[in-house]
Amino acid sequence: MKAVLKKEAGYDKMSLETVEEPKVKNDLVKIKVAFTGICGTDIHTFTGEYKNSKTPVVLGHEFSGIIVEVGPDVKYLKVGDRVTSETTFTTCGECKYCLEKDYNLCSNRKGIGTQVNGSMAEYVLSREESVHVLADTISLEAGALTEPLACCVHAGLEKTSIHKDDVVLIFGPGPIGLLQCQVAKAQGAFVILAGITKDNDRLELAKALGVNVVVDVLKEDLAAVVFKHTDGYGVDKVFECSGAVAALNQGLPLVKKKGTFVQVGIFANKTNPLDQEAIVQREINYIGTRSQKPSSWEKALLLLEEGKIDVDKMITKFVALEEWRKGFEAVIEGNEIKVMIKSQ
Repeated sequence: MKAVLKKEAGYDKMSLETVEEPKVKNDLVKIKVAFTGICGTDIHTFTGEYKNSKTPVVLGHEFSGIIVEVGPDVKYLKVGDRVTSETTFTTCGECKYCLEKDYNLCSNRKGIGTQVNGSMAEYVLSREESVHVLADTISLEAGALTEPLACCVHAGLEKTSIHKDDVVLIFGPGPIGLLQCQVAKAQGAFVILAGITKDNDRLELAKALGVNVVVDVLKEDLAAVVFKHTDGYGVDKVFECSGAVAALNQGLPLVKKKGTFVQVGIFANKTNPLDQEAIVQREINYIGTRSQKPSSWEKALLLLEEGKIDVDKMITKFVALEEWRKGFEAVIEGNEIKVMIKSQ
């Protein structure tokens, strides 16, 4: 079968290759891939910045498809099911995190598209426990974006909570930021989204997705906007989705005292200047969030089934598997919002 392979560490080192078609065994299911979203971590793997990928490996972890074969130990799934899948392929199954189904924190976890072959291919394997059948109302295109949505659900509804009439500030109008906005709106929050001038098209899309206020921080006074909508107190929650240190330190003083700041975006460097005084003096809860876990997927799929998340407006480009490089280039150029690879 054809697959997009990261052959070795370093910049690029990727190509479309013919590899052996995967075979099912035990509780594994074989999925004929329909769509794969190109994620920021895929780009970091392309550039050689992401060190967690085992090479050679087929990339791709945001996907949907149709089951074509099941292993002998599979109990509930069947051929023909329209599905998506969590990224967890194996865990140790013994640590306290696995026992609590916090698979995202298992030190021995192996992920699809990073440590084992992923979905930028004609077929992909996943374990039955990780696979979710899509409701009839969820398209395969939308199903392929369940993974990033589950990350936002984990950040917004599991690491913290969002209440009706909360004022929420979100930094970064990329795919994660736009999904985080919709998760907050689905809970009845008033949402302010901050970006920069080059994000204008994304900020306009955010308005169409129901975001209450968008702010170009290079042209407008974000603090003035925030305090205007919060009677001078600051927002209840901040979700920093850009991975920009400037956004982190701009956002900390804008959280109300005893408010919550959730760090969703990943920074380029492990250590960065941090406005610790804002955290201490305002008694801010600063929370880290990593990936997603099974419960995140259940909530994400319910939001999709109920029509509370609009992913169709976010998908702005499709490329064939053979044109994967054009898709990666489009993401790197930054002119598209979400680029999808169509495998079939």
